[in-house]
Amino acid sequence: MNETKIQRPVQTLATAAMLMAVGFVLPFFTGQIPQIGKMLCPMHLPILLCGLLCGWRYGLAVGFVLPLLRSATLMTPPMFPTAIAMAFELAAYGFLSGFLYARSRWQCVAALYRCLLLAMIGGRIVWAAARVVLSGVSGQAFTWQMFLSGAFLTAIPGILLQLVFIPMVMVALDRTGLVRFRRGGEAAVQA
Repeated sequence: MNETKIQRPVQTLATAAMLMAVGFVLPFFTGQIPQIGKMLCPMHLPILLCGLLCGWRYGLAVGFVLPLLRSATLMTPPMFPTAIAMAFELAAYGFLSGFLYARSRWQCVAALYRCLLLAMIGGRIVWAAARVVLSGVSGQAFTWQMFLSGAFLTAIPGILLQLVFIPMVMVALDRTGLVRFRRGGEAAVQA
């Protein structure tokens, strides 16, 4: 019994570390063309998965650290204001996806989509709030048009990719038995 208690946190930590590494490497595939990177949002995928698979605490931590770590080590994205605003955005993605999904009565594809959509909207609102604060610090304006363009219009391919890829991964994990969908009342809600 002690072995199970030890393995679960170790497996969760290892999964979170793996997803952080994926988030660190994934932008290299779009790095040569920044416009494609802005459209596909490559760091969003592993953070949303981290929240879903590891829980909101890991999702929040990995989401906050990842863009700051990439900026500090690779100088991309630029630390101010991009990486700082992304840190808050990705932390919100990881927190909201994990928190909402863990509290869903049914953990199924429908609940997954609901949690993903709410996490994506919430993360973009947090990103906008961070950009407004950072713009005020730097004396630059952050307009409604900049918000719509940066959060939604430019990111439509990335949003679609997230809405297709993440449920596919979760269904595959359920079918293999690695991560099971939970039916109402089967398991206690994680804290």
